[in-house]
Amino acid sequence: MAIILTGFVTFLLLFTLIGVASTLKKQETTEDYLLAGRNVNPWLTALSAVATNNSGFMFMGMIGFTYALGIQTVWMMVGWITGELIAWIWVHKRVRIVSGQAGVQSVPELVGSRPDGGVNRPVVVLGGVLTFSFLSVYAAAQLQAGGVALHAVFDRPEWIGSVIGAIVVIAYCYAGGLRASIWTDAAQSVVMLGTMIMLLGFAAAEVGAPSALFAALGAEDPSLLEWRPTHATFGLGMYLIGMVSGGFSSVGQPHILIRILAIESPKAIDRARIVYFSWYIPFFLLVIAIALYARVLVPGLEGGANEGALLELGRAGRDGQPLLPSFLVGVLLAGIFAATISTADSQLLACSAAVTRDIWPRAKSSYLASKLATLSVAAIALAIALTSSEGVFELVLRAVSLFGASFVPLLLLRLAQQPVSSAVGLAMMVVGAGTVLVWEFGLYPDAIYPALLGMTASTLTYLVCRKRG
Repeated sequence: MAIILTGFVTFLLLFTLIGVASTLKKQETTEDYLLAGRNVNPWLTALSAVATNNSGFMFMGMIGFTYALGIQTVWMMVGWITGELIAWIWVHKRVRIVSGQAGVQSVPELVGSRPDGGVNRPVVVLGGVLTFSFLSVYAAAQLQAGGVALHAVFDRPEWIGSVIGAIVVIAYCYAGGLRASIWTDAAQSVVMLGTMIMLLGFAAAEVGAPSALFAALGAEDPSLLEWRPTHATFGLGMYLIGMVSGGFSSVGQPHILIRILAIESPKAIDRARIVYFSWYIPFFLLVIAIALYARVLVPGLEGGANEGALLELGRAGRDGQPLLPSFLVGVLLAGIFAATISTADSQLLACSAAVTRDIWPRAKSSYLASKLATLSVAAIALAIALTSSEGVFELVLRAVSLFGASFVPLLLLRLAQQPVSSAVGLAMMVVGAGTVLVWEFGLYPDAIYPALLGMTASTLTYLVCRKRG
């Protein structure tokens, strides 16, 4: 256990030092704190965005989802990647152009800006409130994932990991704002991919080639080899379209989109896209493959315990024999833990922007107010993490759906230079988010991904209002 702790502390300190080193370039301005001065190079933008997008959700949520359901989760991968690719090809460059022209520093500011240079202030305020509400839950999921990770390895209460994560998040934010988050994310992306490749190698050596893996899965539970999604109530096509909408909803996630606002130029988006998907596609495949190997090597993880399957695989292995050397288990844990807290860091910074620029604009030029807002949001996220009974997977998917339904249709209209009144903008956000919540808690949440229905309802609201003049 001491060797595991050594590996964990060593790499966690390394990531923290990288974040602290970012202070060498920081300036005491809100634009530098929230947008890293809008001069981030495409490599850092891409690696940071992909690490932020694939932290607790992948390491805990997607691992647990695949562990439980088997190879059918490939459909989620196909849909999610397709949706994100559409966003990177047709949306992100316009986001950088329009945000630069409007001089905005947050996603609500962007969706509330008007083509004529004016601002729909009620839209900005509601957007800020929604960002604050949804991202607090999303950040809580990351802190929760950190707690699950530490519990899986050290068998300590999950709240300890969540509290440690919150403390480190606050340190990141106070060290260098978004730049600290971007630098540490980029470093973590390398460790994340490297440790997953390493873990797959050890697992494959233990079980055998894919044919042996599939045979073992079939013996464990034949349903693990079913290709058709269990929840495709309305057909595979509708299920896949829902997953595409989930990937496309990344356009509405402030902590991801803020990196597009911060990239050095619109032209750099093309290079960033290549780097992003060169990392993202192999990593998603690795996650699914390792989850399947985990089902064979460490069977019997029930309920929320399956979200710790990755670390259980590395630490315990088959029949209690560790799959990885102890130091590498510590490295794996450090990579997961650091990735979750740096994602939470990005989300808290986006919440800070929502408070100081969207909800309380009098403080938008106050560097101190931005930091105090970050501290307050961190406390709220920690409280949610300590009291929530839901798993990481459910929390993240709900937040993604709510952001997609609330912001994506409005954002697309803004990028297309289409005027939207304050009343219509407010109606679109309320109807979109409301549809997601009604579908998820009252109808068939697993049959169609709620983001698709929420974005559709929001768009129909705009069309009806436009037709009525």
